[in-house]
Amino acid sequence: MFLIVQVCDFAQMSFSSGKWSELRMSAKTFWGILALLRIFWCLLPQTGYLHPDEFFQSPEVMAGDILDLQVYYPWEFLSNSPCRTVVFPLITSGITYWMIKSLQQLGMWSNGINSYTLLVSPRLLLTTFSFILDYSVYRLAPFWGADRWNALVLLAGSYVTLVFYTRTFTNTLEGLLFALLMVLISPKAVGYGTDISQAKPTSSSLIGIITVAGFFNRPTFLAFALMPLLYWAVLNATSQHSIKTIANHLLKLVSSTAFTAIIFTAADTLYFTSIGSEISLYMTPFNFLRYNLNPHNLAQHGIHPRFTHFAVNGIMLFGILHILAISVGLKMLKVNIHLLSWIRLHNHRPPTMLMLAKGNPTLLLFYFVPLAFLSLFNHQEPRFLIPLILPLVLLITPQNRTLKWKPIIIIFNVLGALLFGCLHQGGLIPCLSHLEQLIHSTESLNHPAHYILLFAHTYMPPRFLLSINKRDPLVEIIDMAGTEENTLCQTLGQLANNIACGTRETDKERTCHFFVITPGTVRTTIQKCGVLFKNETLIFPHLTMEDPPQISFLFSEKWRSQLGLYILQIDRNEQSI
Repeated sequence: MFLIVQVCDFAQMSFSSGKWSELRMSAKTFWGILALLRIFWCLLPQTGYLHPDEFFQSPEVMAGDILDLQVYYPWEFLSNSPCRTVVFPLITSGITYWMIKSLQQLGMWSNGINSYTLLVSPRLLLTTFSFILDYSVYRLAPFWGADRWNALVLLAGSYVTLVFYTRTFTNTLEGLLFALLMVLISPKAVGYGTDISQAKPTSSSLIGIITVAGFFNRPTFLAFALMPLLYWAVLNATSQHSIKTIANHLLKLVSSTAFTAIIFTAADTLYFTSIGSEISLYMTPFNFLRYNLNPHNLAQHGIHPRFTHFAVNGIMLFGILHILAISVGLKMLKVNIHLLSWIRLHNHRPPTMLMLAKGNPTLLLFYFVPLAFLSLFNHQEPRFLIPLILPLVLLITPQNRTLKWKPIIIIFNVLGALLFGCLHQGGLIPCLSHLEQLIHSTESLNHPAHYILLFAHTYMPPRFLLSINKRDPLVEIIDMAGTEENTLCQTLGQLANNIACGTRETDKERTCHFFVITPGTVRTTIQKCGVLFKNETLIFPHLTMEDPPQISFLFSEKWRSQLGLYILQIDRNEQSI
């Protein structure tokens, strides 16, 4: 992230043409290093667990459908009222898992299905797709008055790009589709400041396809697409085209929109219709809207003040850039108020008044209008705003306002990358990888055992990372989430004292291993439950904000345990304490 420092100075410096070319080459080098960092960190892999939707809206579902693994199907994919299209999970996780399965069946990759490949392969594909953002900045920066490579370094150095855009979120796809839409609506071969009437609008058909695809991925895409589509409509209306040409554009837009909607609806209908049952159309975006427009349903996922996006989430994601955008907007608003006052008094526009407001009003609308629409809903999570990074970078880069804030920008992105890419629930994925190796070890294969895995005070564990076949139920997963101490101890006592292991006759003949997975901050609570531990394994680091560590412990010898995730094996052969 420190590479942002050097590039931020370019805009205000005055050099000879040779020196300027040298600095531009340096910016390209910085961007290249950051791009390699994005790929390398994906392959490492990142251990931070941002939100269950990363797994349960794509790879978990596809691993069950294509690889026939034991998984948990979320409510969004239940056939009675599905709220998520299956098209994008198939395009992302589905394709990668199908390739792994094909290579294994051909004997070219015998051990292809494991926790690492199941985790990294969809992420690697999304990381590749993330360079659509970089391409969009490269294409759009000259048109919106920004230096290409300054903007690219600012984009690539953001922890939002490094972390969120390398994950299998529907919000990630929403951001990529929004970037493509911005490229499509921006005129070709037109420089900054060129008369808009000279612009040439791009293909109406592609705009229709991207808009409908974004709507089926997440209906909130319409909030992001509104201003670009209005901009494109004005561009068409003011480009001195004939009525026939405008009608032709509209016809292409409507026909491509309808065709794309039919394709998505047909795919979802085929997927969600059970074999032998009566076929009925499944319009997943409308099920999504019906569910989320119900305040009672949103309350189950968390209620937030309506200013959360504006006052908290924007700063959490973009830091000082969000504050600078607000500053630009307020100054532009102030200038426009003065302008209106001048016009009222003098009945004509002052020739220099508009030059006082630095910033592009169109990009301000591209940034703040979606933010305002998303703020109408009471459920507001930071990841909902990640598509806004593109207009924000294009808006801020020409202002040269980042120069004096460069230390803050660097520290903010480094801390954000460490927090969300490594620390946040960071022990859960390595824990599942450890358990997967244990379950599939040579000893376990020679002496089959039954495993009970109880997760307490962690995010929902993705079952597919254990790579257990559906026909071989060796593992029983119990997700206690953030249950209270009494309920947790009662469940532990029942399982620890239960002699029978499993429900089938064959299970009773197997050795039973009982593991409790819990953060270090909750380990003391588990010890109070009165059960004996045979072994314990510490996975470091792991930070849970639901049960945060005490500050005093962080400066003691127990700091590592407070920032760790424990795998506790309960001794079921001994009596409880």
